[in-house]
Amino acid sequence: AAWIQTHSGRRFNPLDPNPNAIVIQDIAHALSMQCRFSGHCNKFYSVAQHSVLVSYICDSADALWGLMHDASEAYLVDVPRPLKRSGKFDAYLEFEAVMTLAICHRFALSLKEPASVKKADTVLLATEARDLMSPLHSDWVQSAEPLPFTIDPWDHQKAKDMFMKRFFELTG
Repeated sequence: AAWIQTHSGRRFNPLDPNPNAIVIQDIAHALSMQCRFSGHCNKFYSVAQHSVLVSYICDSADALWGLMHDASEAYLVDVPRPLKRSGKFDAYLEFEAVMTLAICHRFALSLKEPASVKKADTVLLATEARDLMSPLHSDWVQSAEPLPFTIDPWDHQKAKDMFMKRFFELTG
């Protein structure tokens, strides 16, 4: 079986995930160590920070889903959206769907990503592109207006701490 060792020392198979083996500490750690945009941004900016911000931007009722919307990337890594949508990553997308389903079961989330989370993710992408990328290519058209604040990237430890703090805030 294909397995990885998680930060907590678990032997975990992301291709056939056991929801009971998914722990929030592994997700927070891994996402805090992964840079958005395949690392092609001006400063290190983690998937964990992105997730925390999405959890604040989406509808408050969907905040936990917002925080967890990229949690599969803790086990499968972050693949940029244009690659995912290229038609060449179908197997990855299947594994991502299976992993997301396991995460939904583990954290009692609805099985479908709420519309407010998708919208928040898109608005945040436009904001991240403005604040964290080199001058944008003219053919990279943003489908949303950026937010009125500037993103200040956190280091990995702060991103991990803020992710955990937000998780416990939302789950009691």
